[in-house]
Amino acid sequence: MQVKLAYGRGWLEPHLAGDVTVLEREDVPALPDEAAAIRQALRRPLATPSLRELVRPGDKVAVVFSDITRPMPNDRVLPVLLAELEHVPPENVLLINALGTHRPQTDAELRGMLGDAVVDRYPIRQHDAWDRDGLVSVGTSERGYPLLVCRAYLEADVRILTGFVEPHFFAGFSGGPKAVLPGVAGIDTIMRAHDYEMVSHPGATWLQVEGNPMYAEIERAALLTRPTFILNVTLNREKRLSGVYAGDMLTAHRAAREAVAQSALLPVKEPFDVVVTGNGGYPLDLNLYQAVKGMSAAARVVRPGGAIVMAAECWDGLPAHGRYAELICAAESPQALLEQVCSFAAPVHDQWQAQAQAQLQLQADIYVHSSGLREEQIRDAMLLPAADLEQTVARLVQEKGPRVGVLPEGPFVVPTLVS
Repeated sequence: MQVKLAYGRGWLEPHLAGDVTVLEREDVPALPDEAAAIRQALRRPLATPSLRELVRPGDKVAVVFSDITRPMPNDRVLPVLLAELEHVPPENVLLINALGTHRPQTDAELRGMLGDAVVDRYPIRQHDAWDRDGLVSVGTSERGYPLLVCRAYLEADVRILTGFVEPHFFAGFSGGPKAVLPGVAGIDTIMRAHDYEMVSHPGATWLQVEGNPMYAEIERAALLTRPTFILNVTLNREKRLSGVYAGDMLTAHRAAREAVAQSALLPVKEPFDVVVTGNGGYPLDLNLYQAVKGMSAAARVVRPGGAIVMAAECWDGLPAHGRYAELICAAESPQALLEQVCSFAAPVHDQWQAQAQAQLQLQADIYVHSSGLREEQIRDAMLLPAADLEQTVARLVQEKGPRVGVLPEGPFVVPTLVS
């Protein structure tokens, strides 16, 4: 059977052996006029006055936006938002790139994300989670550690969070409060919110907010910063806007979550012997670190001892920045990696992604098809190369069994076993 997998900026279209089932959501229609929908949401928001009413001409405004690892269409959303702030001098509107622990973007990347007009008109700060002088404590988490957040964001009179709401394998959903933690939080705060206990908690999973300790920490941190307003969007398969949610952070994010859960959750009656998945294509499949999300979605419906085949472009490598590559490449086995992470006296940068990958590898064999990684790099990461996707799946059908599930959109769909 021929299938399509989102891959980089295009698609892979392999013919797969076996009894193939394609696991995809019903497509949500795109908004007919994105700019008009955004303007309406900003002028008639949920549980707050309009954005223009909230912002005075003399205010200092901070607008937090998603980094390059997210498919947030900043170039289509931010210009409409900024047009509502035309009564504020542009030098008083600071755009903050919510990098969390990710690398800063190049000038070319920023221009591709935001557009030349925005980059040339407004000051932009790329958040640095390691800059102690640039962080301020807003209190402590329920577990007692300090919640450190970007000083420039906190010093603004008006704090606006933007983002894209999708399923998330730890926090339940992206968007909303995640623009603060991890987006503009300090490294120590980020690591404590993603430590071994958090990542291994059964409640820290896809589409779950109630009983999710990680989401609770993230929401608490964001609320302590007193965000003035949020603008969140949802996307359909073609990455066109399918919904716009603006206003009070709790109210607007809840509405977006409900819409995403309705479209993303896909009931599955029986586990598969083999699950083939992408990672949503560009930009989410930029590196192996991000591809763990797609592996996690596939693991929900693969049988114990089965196989997952991940197709991710990985143009950004493992990546080179951070400690994910160091952790996974130095480990002798997934079990040894889990024991190492569990034994750390203090959390280590990127241990959460390494831990998640190791947990998945105890459940199933994981193969990777990637034009951006050498076979040696894939093996060093404790994974198995799948240079020829079709041949790999054909062999696995013989070894593991005939039932093959395919996730064309990777982690944008949350397959869930039901009795």
